[in-house]
Amino acid sequence: MSALPARRPKLLFFVTEDWYFCSHRLPLARAARDAGYDVRVATRVAAHGETIRAEGFGLIPLRHFNRSIGNPIRELASLIEIVRIYRREKPDLIHQIAIKPALLGSLAARLVALGQRRGPRMINMIAGLGSIFTSRSVKARLLRPPVKLAIRLLLNRPNARVIVQNPEDGQLLTGGGLVAPKRLVLIKGSGVDLAHYAATPEPATDADHPPIAAQVSRMIWDKGAGVLVEAARLLRARGLAVRVILAGTPDPENMASIPEAQLRAWHDEGIVEWVGFCDDVPGLWRASHIAVLPSWYGEGVPKSLLESAAAARPMVAVDGPGLREVVIDGETGLLVPPRDAAALADALARLLGDGALRRRMGEAARARAERNFGDDTVVAATMAVYRDLLPEGERNIS
Repeated sequence: MSALPARRPKLLFFVTEDWYFCSHRLPLARAARDAGYDVRVATRVAAHGETIRAEGFGLIPLRHFNRSIGNPIRELASLIEIVRIYRREKPDLIHQIAIKPALLGSLAARLVALGQRRGPRMINMIAGLGSIFTSRSVKARLLRPPVKLAIRLLLNRPNARVIVQNPEDGQLLTGGGLVAPKRLVLIKGSGVDLAHYAATPEPATDADHPPIAAQVSRMIWDKGAGVLVEAARLLRARGLAVRVILAGTPDPENMASIPEAQLRAWHDEGIVEWVGFCDDVPGLWRASHIAVLPSWYGEGVPKSLLESAAAARPMVAVDGPGLREVVIDGETGLLVPPRDAAALADALARLLGDGALRRRMGEAARARAERNFGDDTVVAATMAVYRDLLPEGERNIS
């Protein structure tokens, strides 16, 4: 009589949006599936549900979850929904991505595990501390202390690991006593497809085709689009020819979302070109000369900079956590102080006036992406954390 096959460990991703799962975590989920995991994805479903199902993953639509924090009734409904999902699915390993899923999911897992010796193992991916930790708004300042307390109580568990994307976030969590150092793992970024974002020569420029500087991000104030607009005005006043492109949409669930009317006003002014959502980011980088991200948002390691680096484009970014993992000042790009339009304009002017410098920095950016940020590198490091959390009896998967 043949032996029964070993049960496949069940891995459940809890992630805010289906598009984010597909853009940031699809290579990891594929690797887990190929290694023998039964992969499920709990997320809000908009336009990528069929993509997730086509990969062979179980899709669990979230009906009550919202990325913003503050409405108690909505938060309670979301918690009840997550508790029911965790109780029904009985995952062996839960990968919760971003602060709110990490906190809400960890609380749900503890409620499900009441009366049990131990609950499911959990990976809490903090891909940047976000606006709660960086915004100067009254709401952010009020939320910061309870969020820190919740991190200390919910994420600092023996059967959990916290993954951060840059050393500064790790120091804030461990140095502040929020997470024990032995439970914290540093994995720099979510990876980039080095073949999809291929290195290409920059386009030729002339009087009719000036260089293009592009920012790809959500359109929220903390990502620095307003500062880039002011820098563009300064460059125009100096008589420097450049097209400045803003690619991305507002995020109404973020307290710092830029109103669409403001983006249209900037576009109509002619100082920048707001193109909205870009469904061909590799094509945008092929057409561009400089990548810009003047963000003070509380980044992990920004995906847009990983993609522009892989495409061999020099970068101008704020000298802040996560951004300086990709932008090495004077090597792969230029770093500027936050909220400083004049410094940003100076950095852009330097690159606009020196094609050889742009090409040299772009080549160095591509080389750094190949060494440190490829999908294979990030996936392997994350799979190692999965294996570390699985008990010995379930380590029979490859």
